[in-house]
Amino acid sequence: MEETPTSVTHLLPKSERSKYHSLLSVTFVFLLALTLAFFAYAFLILGKQKPKYILAKDSITVREVDHLKIVNVSRMWYYQSRLLVPSSENVVMQTPWLAPIVWDGTFQIEILNQQFRLQNVSIGLVVFATGEYVGFLNMFLETAETYFMQGHRVKYYIFTDQPASVPVLKLHKGRQMVILEAQGSAHPLNTYIYRMQVISYFSQRRFAKEVDYLVCAYVNIIFCHSVGVEILSSLFGTLHQQFFGLPRELLAYERQPRSQAYISKDEGDFYYSGAFFGGKVLEVSRLTKFCYQAMTMDQADHIQVLQHDESYLNKYLLYNKPTKVLSPEYMWDKELLNRQSFQEMLPNGEILVRVSKYPWSDATQDFLRDPRQGYHEGNKLDKLLC
Repeated sequence: MEETPTSVTHLLPKSERSKYHSLLSVTFVFLLALTLAFFAYAFLILGKQKPKYILAKDSITVREVDHLKIVNVSRMWYYQSRLLVPSSENVVMQTPWLAPIVWDGTFQIEILNQQFRLQNVSIGLVVFATGEYVGFLNMFLETAETYFMQGHRVKYYIFTDQPASVPVLKLHKGRQMVILEAQGSAHPLNTYIYRMQVISYFSQRRFAKEVDYLVCAYVNIIFCHSVGVEILSSLFGTLHQQFFGLPRELLAYERQPRSQAYISKDEGDFYYSGAFFGGKVLEVSRLTKFCYQAMTMDQADHIQVLQHDESYLNKYLLYNKPTKVLSPEYMWDKELLNRQSFQEMLPNGEILVRVSKYPWSDATQDFLRDPRQGYHEGNKLDKLLC
């Protein structure tokens, strides 16, 4: 029925006007009832639904509660910690700024593995293999697959100028290999500068989106013992095996006042190895950015430091204290000239000189009693090497 305009209703007969107003009343009541029914339905239905959390995709705890699932945690077996019995003798377990110093046997890896698995962390292992150093890559990757972060998600970020030479390995579940083409340089200093620049750049542009922690290692490393999540922290450094236990004046800090890596003789905590460091991705980005910028400035001023990137790493960690310090066990030097199998794998004549990690032993205890006995220029601490 077509609606009659108000302006002409007065022209209708009286009986017609009465019917018209009655129809309007009925229509109004019907629409009102329909509206009330809709709101009542919405209230009853939506009231029965469970609230959804904003962090449901980001938080394991919220997701479990949201779906009312029973959280099952696998049972772990380990020795109870004894508060009155030290884990190790003759070693310091904590820095003056309360960061733990990680020694073999001072932690329960089962507990740590469980905690990090609940967080579902992923770890990136960054390595540069350019020029002749490509020859180290196969042993590095093979031993990392055996000993590095067992049971956790790992991404190998391999920077190389010879992508075709990267060995093809069958990786364990949850592990990936990313090959990134990099520049090679005949000058070692340029290689160190480029490494810091690239790590800083990719940390912000890529690594932060893909992994939680970043571990930076030299390619001439073999893993000969388990290296797991006990090393992970916001920022960690590794004590250099040649200099731990020595006074400040004997540490290999850069002593040129003009250098950006300069550390005076009355400063310093420890001497850290440049071969193994890491932490949260953004922390590693800050560290490598500082090293890159400082190295570039010294290069422009024609200043050559004592230990290339290691000098700048130590300068940064002096004023930006690491939240965890790895013991020298994680980075021993190891001569492998007498092992024919290694010589055959490295046709370029290079030798593997770093090992992560050296197991705790009586020899280490002997050295700890008098660390000066193993130090002199060029000494590789042969008596400690397995």
